[in-house]
Order: sequence, then structure tokens, then C-alpha cells
Amino acid sequence: MGLFNILALLLALTALFSYLNHRTLRLPTTIGVMLISLVFSLALVAIGALLPGTDAWARELVANLHFDETLLHGMLSFLLFAGAIHVNFDDLYRNKWIIGTLATVGTLMSTAIVGVVSWWLLAALAIPVPFIFCLLFGALISPTDPIAVLSILKSVGAPKSLETKITGESLFNDGIGVVVFIVLLGFAGAGHGSVPPGAGEIAVLFLQEVVGGAIFGAAIGYGSYWMIKSVDSYDVEILITLALVTAGYAAANALHLSGPIAIVVAGLLIGNHGRRLAMSEKTRRHIDLFWELIDEILNAVLFVLIGLEIIVLTYTMPVMAAALMAIPLVLTARLIAVSLPVWILRHFRTFTPGAIRLMTWGGLRGGISVALALSLPGGEEREIILPITYTVVVFSIFVQATTIRKLVRSILPTTDAEQ
Repeated sequence: MGLFNILALLLALTALFSYLNHRTLRLPTTIGVMLISLVFSLALVAIGALLPGTDAWARELVANLHFDETLLHGMLSFLLFAGAIHVNFDDLYRNKWIIGTLATVGTLMSTAIVGVVSWWLLAALAIPVPFIFCLLFGALISPTDPIAVLSILKSVGAPKSLETKITGESLFNDGIGVVVFIVLLGFAGAGHGSVPPGAGEIAVLFLQEVVGGAIFGAAIGYGSYWMIKSVDSYDVEILITLALVTAGYAAANALHLSGPIAIVVAGLLIGNHGRRLAMSEKTRRHIDLFWELIDEILNAVLFVLIGLEIIVLTYTMPVMAAALMAIPLVLTARLIAVSLPVWILRHFRTFTPGAIRLMTWGGLRGGISVALALSLPGGEEREIILPITYTVVVFSIFVQATTIRKLVRSILPTTDAEQ
């Protein structure tokens, strides 16, 4: 099946599932389309079991989608930029310590906890997975995705500071998580004949990816800001932002810098400095509308893709048991990774009541976790980690995202903002 036909079918399914959700389920779009996509995929699997060969086209479609490449080297840059341009930099700066700590120390802490405990659990279930692959699972499952939960927080009038923390952490821990994953993947490759990176190489790689990515993002963001400021034509300015996202992300990857972090920094610059000083009111309105539309469409497509991925997964009883055990493990790791920084910083500032519970339960896992799991080298380890990852993501979206509204209202009956 050619690329155009794949895109046509994928967009048709997304439109159909969105329509069905709007007319029947009326769930948030991302949750609704994923639920329908999952039911659709399970129906195809059932039909394929009864009539072998009838689901071959679906398996071929999912295989040809290359979910990891599609997300990590395509959709992710658009999603991150669309999120970053709507984040107020002043709000982000006021919460810089908690966001920075959660995105770095919190991600590393979660990676270590999930890695160590999952290695013990898998060994107890007689599932042979090397320790380094358990750490890889910890790295890929630690980044959070706020897509489904942010609209709910806004609808119930949650404090702005809480929204900023969840959004800011998610924007940056995607980049940190990918860097940690790449480093650990280098160690995993050492088991197959390559040389593992040394401590110095790891430090250089981390600085190059994270710091270099941030500097590069600021550079391309400022260049785009200068171009936008020199014209007053919203269509040209939208094209400049599109070029920034696509060419900037590609250039960052080519230079071995963190593309996600570069795009987040550039998006923050355009969404704040550029919005105030370089855009007319008409341009701001069109750019906001354009990127909100891109965000909505790509998120719907992304969650349809996640639902379709179950077609190519294989579950055994031990793996299913491990997947179910991974759910409380990931939540516990998230609780610890959030609690420690909040407890330390609480001596210096005031937090929203119930911030730890809200940030723990609101720390959803999404497409980037599935994409990283799919990017693992082929082998037994990948076939074990992938269904476990998928189960955690599905629970996160269907259970955590659909119950966060009740949790917010129980903890914050009034919309008291942070002092």
C-alpha cells in the first residue's frame, strides 16, 4: 500500500471515529477515538482468529505505518510546538524549579525505580529480560503526556499554576526521556558486539543533546522571530512557523541535538516574545487557530494509531501478568518522583492543595512511550516490553484521564489558586 493510500485510510478512520465519538460516546476526542479504534482493532483480531487471513490487510497497514518513525520524526515536532506556543513564559519561569526538577531528576528517578523493580518482577514471573532492557522500559514509560488531561483541568477551573506544572514538565521530559533512552540503548547494543559508552561519553552526549538542543532552539526561534517581525502577512508568518518546526527539528536531529527540546524552546520564544513584539492581532489570531487545529487533528490521528497498534501485539499469560503488575509500579514510581521534589521545594514555596496526588494521577503516558518501545531492536525483549508498555498506556488514557475530573473536584472544590 502506497504512502498516499495509507494517509487516506488513516485520515478516513480518524474522521469516522471522531464522528462516532461525537454522536454517541461524547468523550474527549482523544479518548473517544482511541476507544473506538481499540474496539475496531479487537474486532479485526477476533475476525482474523475465526477466519485466518482476513485481517492480513490490517496487519500490513499497521506495519507500514512505522509508528515510531511517524511519531518521533514527524508528528512529535508539530505537537510539541503547538503546545509550547500556548505556554506563558512568565508562568513557566515562576515554576521553573519544580518543572526543571521533575523533568530531569524526576525522569531519572522514575527510570531507575521502574527499571529495578520490573527486573525483579519479570524474574519472579520467569520472564528472562536483561537488566538494561528493564531500564530501557523505565526510560520509555517515564515521559508524561498531558494531552487528554489538560482540557479537563481547564474545564473544572483547576489553578493555572497546576496546568503550568503539568504542561511544562511534559514538554521538557519528552526530550529528557528520549536522551536517557538513547544512552541506555547504547549499553543494550553493547550486548550485541558494540562498545558501551563510557561515563565521559554519556555526560558529553547528555550536554550535547539537552543543552545543545536548547541553544539551537533559541537560535532558530530568534531567527524565525526576526523574520516574522519584518513582515505583516499572516500566511507568510504561518509558513515561517511551519518551516521552523519541520526544518528545525530535522536540522537538530542531523546535528545530534535534541529535536524535542529545540522545538519546545523555539515554540516558547515564538509564543511569548514573538507574540508580543512581532505579530499583529490578526496574525496572532490566525496562528493560534492554525496551530490549535493542527494540534487537534494530529492528536486524534495519534490516538487512532495507538488503538490500531494492538493488532500487531502478542500477549501470553506471563506477559499479561507482568503488564498488569506494571500499572501500579509505574504509578508508584511517578508518586515517588513527584513527591520528593515537591517535599523539598515546599520549604521555599506554596503548592496547590493535593498537588502531589493530582500530578501523579495526571501524569499520563501516551504515544511517545509506544513509539520508543517500537523503536527497540527486534528480539524477545522487544516482544515482551511492547505489550507491557501498551497496557500501561491504555490504562493511563482510559482510567486516569477519565477519572481525573472527579479527583480534581474532590481535592479542589473551589478554584483556589496557588498563593
